[in-house]
Amino acid sequence: MGVIIVREMVGTSSHSWSDAARQAVALASKTVRNIKTVEVIQSTARVEKGEIIEYRVQIKLGFEYEE
Repeated sequence: MGVIIVREMVGTSSHSWSDAARQAVALASKTVRNIKTVEVIQSTARVEKGEIIEYRVQIKLGFEYEE
């Protein structure tokens, strides 16, 4: 493995924190090749009327640098 570039992003889901992370990786993989790692930094949620309506995860995405 060579150089790994790390970028932060936020994923969202109406279902769960793990789904929010999966969706963020799936979206990133459309434009970023060689994704190697994902680290969940923070999990939060948006609440309305006492119910969670949106799950959010802040992640660090690591991908291998290509020349």
